[in-house]
Amino acid sequence: MPVVSDSSPQQSTPWQQTDLLALMAPQPSAAAPRAAPSSSPATLLILDTETTGLDPAQGQCVEVGAILFAVPQRAVLSQVSFLLPVNANPAEAINGIPAAVSRLPQPWQAGLHCFNAMLEATDAVLAHNATFDRQWFGIDPLPPVTRPWICSMEDIRWPAALRLKSTPGVKDLALAHGIPVWAAHRALTDCIYLAQVLERCQDLEALLAAALEPRHTYRALVSYAERHKAREAGFRWNEPVAGAWSRRLSDDEARALPFAVQRVHPDGHSATSASPASRSEPGPAVAA
Repeated sequence: MPVVSDSSPQQSTPWQQTDLLALMAPQPSAAAPRAAPSSSPATLLILDTETTGLDPAQGQCVEVGAILFAVPQRAVLSQVSFLLPVNANPAEAINGIPAAVSRLPQPWQAGLHCFNAMLEATDAVLAHNATFDRQWFGIDPLPPVTRPWICSMEDIRWPAALRLKSTPGVKDLALAHGIPVWAAHRALTDCIYLAQVLERCQDLEALLAAALEPRHTYRALVSYAERHKAREAGFRWNEPVAGAWSRRLSDDEARALPFAVQRVHPDGHSATSASPASRSEPGPAVAA
């Protein structure tokens, strides 16, 4: 996309793409940083991965992209992207990364060193569909991540005025914030979209603080005829709980639902129900 500039000041439009490099330059009259709740992170490491498959037992991470983001200033501090060498990439049709390209000479070790430094400097890690991305870390050569994870798809409750689905995609999230979508399925590209979304969030600190509240997986206790209620509330069929509508929620969010739910332990067993006292029995194990 061509960028035209001149010496005269221009007023940005909702569809104007923010220059991330400009955000890193000193601002002569910068506004005072927003006061953040004590539970809100001051820095975020926005990250995304591209992989050769869905399962780390059978695939590999082929690309990492990351942006270190200052929350109070809504500013990008640093960013990095690098390929990891792989012998084959069955997902090339999706991410567009030929395995042969990943093996070309390039300083991926230096990129990984930069990523590790950024990871040490952050308070929390943010990813879209964090459940998928986090499983690749701690597998050589990627380091384990000990910082709290925030999922921008599952954990952040975006304002209703944006008219988003309960679990929006990156492209839908970007477009809802007036950000042009110009590419997809490369790691740093998705990180840039997320950074620009966060730049535009007036109540970002409150959203992040709420996203860091403890969450558990809940199973929706709805009849087959009422399965639409679970879908509309952001529950997904067969994921992460097989044969059920399920979603990660805080305890307060679970109690606020208009239907009953049951907390699911990591071993797959259900605990006592939360939410309304009256509940429907689960319907047939059939997806909508």
